Amino acid sequence: MIRLKSSQEIKIMREGGKRHAFILKELASKVKPGISTLFLEEEALRLIKEGGDKPAHLGYTPHGASRPFPAALCISINDEIVHGIPNENIRVINEGDIVSIDLSLEHKGMITDSALTVPCGAIDDESIKLLEVTKKALQEGMREAVSGNMTGDIGEAIANVVKRAGFSVADNLAGHGVGFGIHEEPFVPNFGTKGKGNRLVPGLVIAIEPMVNAGKSGIKIEEDGYTISTRDGSRSAHFEHTVAITDKGNIILTSNE
Repeated sequence: MIRLKSSQEIKIMREGGKRHAFILKELASKVKPGISTLFLEEEALRLIKEGGDKPAHLGYTPHGASRPFPAALCISINDEIVHGIPNENIRVINEGDIVSIDLSLEHKGMITDSALTVPCGAIDDESIKLLEVTKKALQEGMREAVSGNMTGDIGEAIANVVKRAGFSVADNLAGHGVGFGIHEEPFVPNFGTKGKGNRLVPGLVIAIEPMVNAGKSGIKIEEDGYTISTRDGSRSAHFEHTVAITDKGNIILTSNE
């Protein structure tokens, strides 16, 4: 069931979203050769606590999972697409890596979800293009996120950007409703057909999140039960914003602008 948000609930999410954007910006600025994923996790916990909020990922058990997620952040490096566990599979980040940082934040009982992928030092040309294309795919998807459109409009816009670049949308991974919980209806695909899917209406809040592979679309789940990587070992990038649909357009809730 799709649960719409009131104007007051969206206002709370906008407050939390600004804090969310600040934390991600701070974490991104700390990505340098030689730091560990555990360092980023600890910094995230510190910043969240300072703001009086809660890490929504920590302790969350998604449908089908065998255990709760054990961290505040998902940190995924290079061929890891999403859901890397920073405090179990602790890794040192090296020059030339690309690092995806995904955070869900609970502020006054309402949850926002956002992610970005950043370079560690100098990266190769294909990785530069991958980050640019994934960010553009998010922008084009958000452009279609207006009242009266359909979720398929978002998916088609994302897929067109990715296809033109010669990259692939990761199989079976998509955006979702968000607010009262981390994952809510509707399903917001990174592929689709214009005019199909769920209708976007005022009060709907969704996370739009293209996950783009430099190689083929195939994925695999690692032994930890959470980390999802590309099947062919190619690199992957991930950008995400929480977006509210209103009768006057949309609001990017996890932006600090």
